[in-house]
Amino acid sequence: MKSSLDNMRPTIEKIDAIMRHDLEVIDNPLLAQVIEYAIFNGGKRIRPMLTVLAAGLCGMDDSEDLYRLALSFEYLHAASLLHDDVIDHAKKRRGKTAANDVWSNTHVILAGDFLHSRAMRLAGTLGGQDCLDVICQAVAAMVESEFLQLQNAQRQELSEDYYFRVLRGKTASLIAAACETGVIFATGTMEKRTALAKFGAHLGLSFQIADDLLDYLGDPVKTGKAVGNDFQEGKMTLPLLYALRQNIGKDEDILLELLAGTPSQRCSSFAQVRDIIAKAGGFAYAKQQAQGLINEALLGLDIFPSSPSKEILALLAAYVLERNK
Repeated sequence: MKSSLDNMRPTIEKIDAIMRHDLEVIDNPLLAQVIEYAIFNGGKRIRPMLTVLAAGLCGMDDSEDLYRLALSFEYLHAASLLHDDVIDHAKKRRGKTAANDVWSNTHVILAGDFLHSRAMRLAGTLGGQDCLDVICQAVAAMVESEFLQLQNAQRQELSEDYYFRVLRGKTASLIAAACETGVIFATGTMEKRTALAKFGAHLGLSFQIADDLLDYLGDPVKTGKAVGNDFQEGKMTLPLLYALRQNIGKDEDILLELLAGTPSQRCSSFAQVRDIIAKAGGFAYAKQQAQGLINEALLGLDIFPSSPSKEILALLAAYVLERNK
């Protein structure tokens, strides 16, 4: 991924410069401080990059309006992270103290609300009704998936279909929208919109599975957050779901007992849980599923001729499987 990010460095720098200028509309110094902390905290800008690259696939040269429209997706992503950290009582985000541990929950929620509002203004004024429709549908899907995930933590739904239903809303919907919006802005055909939405949706699903794996197998120094948060919160992610579907006898009883227990019990038993999942093949299965989704994502690029944008999108897809943070 290093080479693909290096190739995109000028684009990332342009996104950051335009974003800093766009955020100058904020009058309140404290609000500006919270948003500065949340936005310029090591994000890779993958979502706005996807919008720019998707437009490039359709033959559109760089334009400032395209970049400003692409900011919608960074703002919505940052807003969701701010709200997620409040919901999860998070202590760390990208290796730094989470914003909700620096300021109050109220400050952080309001900052997320501002970013959400700004994203919708950019989408509506720069992208028109079609872009706004796509983005609003993605945001609605994100909210519904959070409710599904909260319900799942309480009732421990073991269905893989349910798991992917959550993922499609939580991560895939916004990434698919980022891709489709680039095509809309470049006045691409409906066939191209569908193809890029497919690419983005499968990329997003694979991205989230990779996150699930990092929560069990990641290096906290590289990821910037402690491992084991998902299991501690009782989240039914793909490696755990697969392990529970296997005939693993006493190990299954241990997992189910811990899931019915307290967060502190799950936290103290994390190393044992990780070993059980590994022995059951849960991590290998999740990696296999992520690879299959990336293969499906790349099929969405087949209708486009070779170009620098297509090459970088393929590199980004490969990075999803290889990333360590």
